[in-house]
Amino acid sequence: MLTHLSGSPLANSFLETGALKLLLEGGLFMWPLLVLLILAVAVIIERYRSLKLLETDSSQLREQVTALLSEDRVEESLELCDSSRGPVPAILSNGLRKYLVLRRLNYDQAQLEQQVVKSMENYGTNIVATLERHLPILATIASVAPMLGFLGTVQGMIVAFGDIEANIGQQNIVQAAASGIRVALLTTAFGLVVGIPAYMAFNYFTGIINDFVLQVESSAAELIEVVTIRLTLDKGSS
Repeated sequence: MLTHLSGSPLANSFLETGALKLLLEGGLFMWPLLVLLILAVAVIIERYRSLKLLETDSSQLREQVTALLSEDRVEESLELCDSSRGPVPAILSNGLRKYLVLRRLNYDQAQLEQQVVKSMENYGTNIVATLERHLPILATIASVAPMLGFLGTVQGMIVAFGDIEANIGQQNIVQAAASGIRVALLTTAFGLVVGIPAYMAFNYFTGIINDFVLQVESSAAELIEVVTIRLTLDKGSS
């Protein structure tokens, strides 16, 4: 049945037109590039869906938490963070929970601040590691795909010059080399087609994660500032 289909005019026209024709003409190195393309698309889709949570605006939540903490309503601010979605509320919740526990254990101000900051940083590091999952794959594809394309081109040029040498005196050199060089350059083009979007996506996702890290650091600084003021006021009233 496959033999019948491959010999049919419809199958032949399908194999001899469009991107598939170029893929088949490009030779052996086009297939690993195709695998890299599929892998890059899969990683881009997966990371885009995962990082959509970082696009939520957490500024209003941070203002509400700061206002509640300034009134010493720690439990309410913790409930607010627990009821919100996203990595920033999760990190704030972690810091508030640590602060609440240590305050009940009567830790002094310096130790309390140090422990809360350390807890939030450790939790933030774990979240960042989760957000960066699979990004090294994109970075590798962005580097390897163009090099693999160049390797295919070099291999094709070697074949093309071999054809020129074999046809010296029998055929015009330009005509003998043209088709081989054209096919050889296909792998370079396809390698760049794979590598450039992977590189752009890697930088885009890295930028989103860096913005998130800045939000976490800012949130931690605000939380510690409010906690310090609150502890100072409590000490002064006592």
